[in-house]
Amino acid sequence: AMRAALVGYSSSEEEEEEEEEGGRRGGGAQGPPRASAGRPRLPVPAGLPGDPEPEEAVSDDSSRHGGRVRGFPHERGSWATHVYLPCRVQEEFLELLELLVSRARTYVSSLAAMEEFHLSLSQCVVLRYHWIDPFVRSLKERLASFDRFFCVADQVKVYTNQNKTRTFIGLEVSAGHFQLLELVSEVDRVLEEFGLPTFYKDPSFHISLAWCVGDLSGRLEGQCLRELQDIVDGFEDSALLLRVQWEQIRCKSGNKYFSFPLR
Repeated sequence: AMRAALVGYSSSEEEEEEEEEGGRRGGGAQGPPRASAGRPRLPVPAGLPGDPEPEEAVSDDSSRHGGRVRGFPHERGSWATHVYLPCRVQEEFLELLELLVSRARTYVSSLAAMEEFHLSLSQCVVLRYHWIDPFVRSLKERLASFDRFFCVADQVKVYTNQNKTRTFIGLEVSAGHFQLLELVSEVDRVLEEFGLPTFYKDPSFHISLAWCVGDLSGRLEGQCLRELQDIVDGFEDSALLLRVQWEQIRCKSGNKYFSFPLR
C-alpha cells in the first residue's frame, strides 16, 4: 500500500534510465519531445524491471526486467548515479494519482503507478567507485548555498525515455523553473569536472506519475492527455496540492544515498 510520506528510496539500483529524463519537448539532440523520468520503485531492495543490477551482479537477463532494456551495459565497479529532488507527497496526492492512472488505463491498460516521486536534476551517469566520494564532496560544496523553494507541478505531459523503451505520464513544472535551472547548472559543473554528460539543454522538469513498457505515447497524447489535465484542474485544492516545497537534494550512487539539505 502506498504511504503518505514517500521519501525513502529502495536500495536497489533502480534509477538507471530514469534520468533520460528532462529531454526537450522540442526534440533536437535529446531525441524525442518526450523525455522520461522516473520508474517504479518498491519499498524493498528488489531488482526492478530494467534497473541496473546491484554493483556486484554481472548477469543481465532481460526477462527479469519486464522486457526493459538497460541504458548502458552493466560493468563491475561502475555505479549508476543520479541527482534528484525527492518529493514527499500527501494522502490527497495519492488520491489524485489513483484517478489519473485509472483514467489513463482506459487508453493503456499496462500503466503502472509510481510508488515514489522525484524530480531529476541529472541524467543517470556512470561513476567509478573511487569517484563517488569526491563527486559527492564537490556536489555538497556547490549546493551548500541554495535556499528551499517551491515549484508548482500541474501540467500533465507524456514522456518517453531516450531509446523509446518506456513511456511515462508526468506532471511538468509550471512555476519554479528558474530555480531548477540554477540547481542544474551547479550539478552540471560537477558532472563536467568528472567528464560526465550534463543535463539536457532545454529540460522539461517533471515528476513522473506512471509508466509502461514500450513507446505508447501516441495512445496517451491527445484525448487522453486532455482528460487527465481536466482531472488535475478539477481536483479539490489542486493548486495547493501540486505546490511542492523542496527540502533537500539527493544523490543516489549504486545503493548509496547522499542528502544535501536546502537552507
